Amino acid sequence: MNRFLRKIRIGWKFISLLLLTLAAFSYAMFQGGFVSWFLFYSFMPFAIYSLLLLIYPVRSFEVTRKVNQEQFTYGQRFVATITVKRKIPFPLFYLIVEDELTDRLQGSRKLSEPKKMFFPWFKREFSYEYVLQQIPRGEHHLSTIRLRTGDLFGLIEKEVFVHAEHRFLVYPSTIDVTNKPKQRQFEQGMSSNKARYLQDSTIAVGIREYQPGDKFAWIDWKATARRDSLMTKEFEQLQSHDVVIIMDRVQSEVFERIVLYSASLVRSLLKSGARVGFISIGSQKHIFPLKADDQHLKNIFYHLAKVDCDIRKPLSSLLEGGILNTEMKQVTNIIVTGHITLDFVRRIEYLGGGQQMFVVFVIKQDAMTKEEQVLIERLTKRHIEVNVVTGHTSHKEVMSS
Repeated sequence: MNRFLRKIRIGWKFISLLLLTLAAFSYAMFQGGFVSWFLFYSFMPFAIYSLLLLIYPVRSFEVTRKVNQEQFTYGQRFVATITVKRKIPFPLFYLIVEDELTDRLQGSRKLSEPKKMFFPWFKREFSYEYVLQQIPRGEHHLSTIRLRTGDLFGLIEKEVFVHAEHRFLVYPSTIDVTNKPKQRQFEQGMSSNKARYLQDSTIAVGIREYQPGDKFAWIDWKATARRDSLMTKEFEQLQSHDVVIIMDRVQSEVFERIVLYSASLVRSLLKSGARVGFISIGSQKHIFPLKADDQHLKNIFYHLAKVDCDIRKPLSSLLEGGILNTEMKQVTNIIVTGHITLDFVRRIEYLGGGQQMFVVFVIKQDAMTKEEQVLIERLTKRHIEVNVVTGHTSHKEVMSS
């Protein structure tokens, strides 16, 4: 349909040019005199140029696009160089070249525009580059470069779309993640509830005084009876540990930050020597087993580059579906979510009552509501570590429970 309309438009412009030429000729013939013939001969060069431009093969132009790299991390600059070459040096008054960006790329910060006007005349080759910054995470596809030219008076305009295929991937950025527990008020008093997921609860290497946050099963009753004071077992900290990260893909305004923190946790834990599993359930289920090699990191990051918040079921219903009933049972489960609800808290309490251990990262754009604060306090009293991240992301984030 578009081609048909384009042919009609070209035909109409050709007829208009022909009618204007005949009108100028008729005026000179019937009016006579120097002025009328001067106008006719003055118009003829433009008419001939427009006619030649009409048949000039703009579609034969060789148009290429080169980019500075094939894979990007969010925040890196995308630099594209557009080069136009032609064999026939026909004089062109102007040529507008535009790399057509997708809707997602249109939202990027443009340090220089992907559209430029040239005045090439007889020049056979010319190029320009444009720069984009803050390209959104995901897989992007550039397919078309538009060329547009015309005559001096706009009688003839030609527009050509050149196919130039190019795909590139933008991975999520990462930040330095540190875990700094805050002091919280428990029933026993004020103390810190430090994460225990780096400890092996099967190898006791000593005893120490009881601290709020210690599990009831860790109490050494013989030592308690001897010293007349609650004593708990001190466990050996393992060089390697197993962690499963569960990313919430429910639609959320902070989903990009959820991806950011998930990627940061994966990189940080693998760097520390842990075996990391990853669970991501949306329109499709993706479960990455416990591994610790570089290829495993690449596979997870490739998934995070393309993932979207495309599920409406709450995370609590997915946890009820038994996604943790796999080989990854005796692990620390880290949940990264933007929502904390009563159903979610109840499910975590139920799962945490068994052999499962949970750490929750709650990503919020604004301050926590009173209801959310009560739910977090409820989890904390069950010895489930909760890290709340609010506000804008900085290069180094400190999560506090």
